[in-house]
Amino acid sequence: KDGLSKFWASYKTVSGEYDDDMLERCNGNMDIVLIFAGLFSAVNTAFIIATQQNPSDTTNVLLVQLIQTTFNGSPAAQPTIPLPSPGFSSSKPWMQALAYASLAFSLLAAYGAVMGKQW
Repeated sequence: KDGLSKFWASYKTVSGEYDDDMLERCNGNMDIVLIFAGLFSAVNTAFIIATQQNPSDTTNVLLVQLIQTTFNGSPAAQPTIPLPSPGFSSSKPWMQALAYASLAFSLLAAYGAVMGKQW
């Protein structure tokens, strides 16, 4: 064999070992990203649920008003029960927006890791 074919045979061996090592490392890294993204999304979803307003409070107040109106006649004659205030501070919408954005990015990272593993 000539020197050029020996070079390419050697190159193929070395590059194959390097590629296999790199694919193994990348596959392991994507596994870590998937685990982290799953755990982060679960915890983030719990925080998002905790920051939501309880819809049953508003529903109960509206049902009481409906029953009073039904039994007592005209709603204009009855004093209205004030709806519970949502109690939003100026930072609550920002916190919820950041929580939803971080959840979206975490799911996007998990999607990218799954696509990378299947490629």
